[in-house]
Amino acid sequence: MPARTPRHEKIIELIRENNFMPIDELARVLDVTPQTIRRDINQLCEAGLLRRYHGGAALDGSMESEDYFSRQNKRQSGKAHIADILAAQIPDNASLFMSIGITLEAVALALTRHHKNLSIITNNIHIASIMSSRSDFNVMITSGVVRAVDGGITGVATIDFINQFKVDYAVLNAASMEADGSLLDFDYKEVSVMQTMMQNARFRYLAVDQSKVGRNALVRMGNVTEFHALFTDEELSSAMAKKLSDSGVRWYLADKED
Repeated sequence: MPARTPRHEKIIELIRENNFMPIDELARVLDVTPQTIRRDINQLCEAGLLRRYHGGAALDGSMESEDYFSRQNKRQSGKAHIADILAAQIPDNASLFMSIGITLEAVALALTRHHKNLSIITNNIHIASIMSSRSDFNVMITSGVVRAVDGGITGVATIDFINQFKVDYAVLNAASMEADGSLLDFDYKEVSVMQTMMQNARFRYLAVDQSKVGRNALVRMGNVTEFHALFTDEELSSAMAKKLSDSGVRWYLADKED
């Protein structure tokens, strides 16, 4: 391929930060046409740096794994604080859905340390691996297609599997939370899975670290007011705090001190 340009480097950087980026969003951020982005992505795919998906691109092959684990290590401490306060709200002997994300993997670790006799249904192979280490946990993993970038499982079969159950808690996160409480993600298939989990849970818990606030994403998941509790690591704006209070949503602030 031709030498990588500054725009190529920015495309890789954006995709590394977000796991997946739609072509239209890349075009908007970089102020070029979608046709230019498609040409750039094709060149980067030919070089083995990206993988093309319908409507966008993700990191490819070994870069995906390297990026995933580097993000996991980099953010582990902050997300662990959120995980601890969320796990404290889950009682022993509960049933729960758990979706995709590094924060939720931290929740899984916290639950394995402090809980007993849980039943977990997840579309995340990493969470299934973490929680299956406990002999008193009943761990079920959904059907569907595994995403190499994060070990998530999505698709029609995933939704059909989830619809067979009614659980106590859905423990979810979002790629973005906007000022009006809108929750967004990059993958419409994963959004469909999370919405199905929400519909089949008695209580819905949302974990969102501060890096997700105001972040650009494409697919509408719902609104923070549809959850029973929000767990975050930064003080909320007065407007957001009032919105949650008016909607009866509890919110918990993680202690960031080590």
